[in-house]
Parts: sequence; C-alpha cells; structure tokens
Amino acid sequence: MVKPITDPFVLHACELLSCVGPCVAKRMFGGWGISVDGMNIAIIAGDELYLKSNPQTEPQWLAAGGHAFEFVTKDKTIKVRYHTPPDEALESPGLMLPWARLALEAAVAARKPKPRPRKR
Repeated sequence: MVKPITDPFVLHACELLSCVGPCVAKRMFGGWGISVDGMNIAIIAGDELYLKSNPQTEPQWLAAGGHAFEFVTKDKTIKVRYHTPPDEALESPGLMLPWARLALEAAVAARKPKPRPRKR
C-alpha cells in the first residue's frame, strides 16, 4: 500500500511543477524526487527545491541567483546538476513555469535513446 504524501512542502512543490505535467513525488535518499512522465525534474533536500539543469541551462540558473545541489562525502564535495529556482518562482505555478520548462528540457535531453533491436 502506497502512503499518501503529507509533507506540505512536497505537496506545494508538486503543485508548482504541475504546470509541465502531472507530478509524482517519491522518497529518495532522505529527500524526495519529483518526476513528470517518468523523468526526474526536481529533488527536495532539506527544505529546498532543486530543479534539473544541464551544461546548456546552468548559466540561466546561476544568473537568476540559483545555486547547485551539493553533498559532501568523506573526502570531497560533489555538485549535482540541480539548481534552486528564484525565490519568487516558489509563489505560484505561473512564476515557476519557465523554470519548470527548463528542468523538463534538461530531463528530456538527458534521456538516452532506447537501443534498437538487432535485426537477424
């Protein structure tokens, strides 16, 4: 049996990101992963929302004041290509829309093509 999501911030993030499609939130490494059409577009770590980025979109995230998701291992800090959206984007799906689209585009670009079946 799947437990319903009751975390208010996760529910709010799903509402904000629903502007690009139905969102599914799942527990992931002590936080949450949010996907649309089976593609992960966001993570929640602590009480912070991070949206998927890539080398092409990272400058837009940084120019808007976003910062990358980082975690520390025993010997190094690892940055992951997820960035925080501008604070005002957390106010409504309409303000989140351009950032959610960027995250979805990065997720689509990261999707590897399915291998073609070999002809015999």
